[in-house]
Amino acid sequence: MAITITDDCINCGACEPECPNSAIYEGAADWRWQDKTKLSGKVIFPDGTETNAEAYQQAYADDIYYIVPGKCTECKGFHDEPQCKTVCPVDCCVDDPEHRESDETLFKRQEFLHH
Repeated sequence: MAITITDDCINCGACEPECPNSAIYEGAADWRWQDKTKLSGKVIFPDGTETNAEAYQQAYADDIYYIVPGKCTECKGFHDEPQCKTVCPVDCCVDDPEHRESDETLFKRQEFLHH
């Protein structure tokens, strides 16, 4: 499952630099698939959808930091546990019940984003 940031976020920014996938962004900041990944130009995802990895995507939240579910791998392939959860001083980085995913799925995403 991916991680989400709750409304308890104090916007300290401790989590953002810890994410190896650049899946964490400041509230209201647009994001890109290419940020801190190997993706560039036209990308075809495993499910067949396409996008331009260099194009900015709309922010998921306006007031607090947020995690892009499609970029979150729970740090699989990088660390033993999600680093955002480790560094968050208010424990607002939690499992996202709307994005439950197996370890296999998370490892495949990590491979897709970085290899």
